[in-house]
Amino acid sequence: MDKFTTITGVAAPMPMINVDTDMIIPKQFLKTIKRSGLGKNLFDEMRYDDDGKEISGFVLNQPAYREAEILVAGDNFGCGSSREHAPWAIKDFGIRCVIAPSFADIFYNNCFKNGILPIALPQETVDVLMKDAEKGANARMTVDLEAQTVTTSDGVSFAFEVDAFKKHCLIEGLDDIGLTMEKAAAIDSFEAKAAMERPWI
Repeated sequence: MDKFTTITGVAAPMPMINVDTDMIIPKQFLKTIKRSGLGKNLFDEMRYDDDGKEISGFVLNQPAYREAEILVAGDNFGCGSSREHAPWAIKDFGIRCVIAPSFADIFYNNCFKNGILPIALPQETVDVLMKDAEKGANARMTVDLEAQTVTTSDGVSFAFEVDAFKKHCLIEGLDDIGLTMEKAAAIDSFEAKAAMERPWI
């Protein structure tokens, strides 16, 4: 998993509330178990018409936000079914941080396991960040995980809270497998000892 320390990039404004996981990645794209390739179908039904052509009014289709690394969203982001494909699609598109007033619990935890930083902030703070994101590609926002701050293009900083263990995992680039592999030597030692003590297993 990619490490997350600090990113400075374009933030896309999406003020919709209750964006569910089927909106993030529709069910017809859940057949794959690969984490790559889903970015092109992120928000598919909002990004494309029935003929597969881009809907120009959708934020991620606008030139200013095609390279967005941060998404500023509305309340209750990631609600609905517990599909891990949702953070896979967000990450594959290139977004590394989602800021919203609140998140669905399962989506929130899945983000950390897939290298995405979800930041929950009060509505009034999100409103300020949303206005900053609406400035377009020239307004670059900075998210500093170590310092736990989000800084607008005008230099206004807001602090955010994050679980210490989840923060450690993101900074070190550790998913569940990575965490297990940190204990590889101890696991190998245990297995070798067990094999000697119980060779019949």
